[in-house]
Amino acid sequence: MENHLLGGFTLQTEVHDVKSRLDWGQPNFTIVDVRERQTYNQAHISGAIPLPLNELVKRATGSLAKNRDIYIYGDNDEQSANAAQALRTAGFARVSQLTGGLSAWKTAGGATEGI
Repeated sequence: MENHLLGGFTLQTEVHDVKSRLDWGQPNFTIVDVRERQTYNQAHISGAIPLPLNELVKRATGSLAKNRDIYIYGDNDEQSANAAQALRTAGFARVSQLTGGLSAWKTAGGATEGI
């Protein structure tokens, strides 16, 4: 399976790549957490917006630009992949699954927030 979308954006992205964009001052993207709100409140990637899976497409359509770079993560890579595909189907052109999710982000030294 080809891993690239239009413009070189990939279907899956390693957390190090997103962290590098932040470190280099390129914050022109959105990180979406599709886990349940209670799980999100416990811990999440700093700056990630909560869009639970059951509301994802509806809420994203009302609040995010279709051409925005979106990195998405959930409880596991399968949930992230399903969520990313749902957004692509809804017309979002640049959606990538954040491989490894929150645990990979923490391992990479990424900033987190939560209770």
